Amino acid sequence: MGEVIRHIGKNVKLGKDVKIWNFTYIGNDAEIGDGTKVGSLVHIDYGVKIGKNCKIEGTAYIPPLTVIDDDVFIGPGVVFTNDPYPMSPKMIGVHVESGAIVCAGAMLKAGVTVGSKAVVGLGAVVTKDVPPETVVYGNPARVRYSLAEYLEKKKKWEA
Repeated sequence: MGEVIRHIGKNVKLGKDVKIWNFTYIGNDAEIGDGTKVGSLVHIDYGVKIGKNCKIEGTAYIPPLTVIDDDVFIGPGVVFTNDPYPMSPKMIGVHVESGAIVCAGAMLKAGVTVGSKAVVGLGAVVTKDVPPETVVYGNPARVRYSLAEYLEKKKKWEA
């Protein structure tokens, strides 16, 4: 087995049973809750707050001021932003509420909120808040159906 290389900044708070994979960066003052798994090549910048039992897949970029609540899935290559008018000295983070799913390759504009148990589809470009328990995808992302419809599609797929 090779050496595990990762950077964990100063004053980082890691909960119990947090798993952090290779080549991951965690900035100063970040907080990661119990049972969360962070994949390889993830960049979690300073001051980010991530809840319990989350799964952050490889190559996700999570900038300062981002808040991710409990039981959230962040797919590979997801990009959060925090500067609506680059290069502005004033920034605002993205908030992902409990139980939400953000699929691979999605991009989220600074300041948006992804509601509880919402699903952001593959490659979506999220420029507005996502209501709880809805599924959005596309560019720009738009509501496509409800969480109940999503769960029914998932159930059929898994059968």
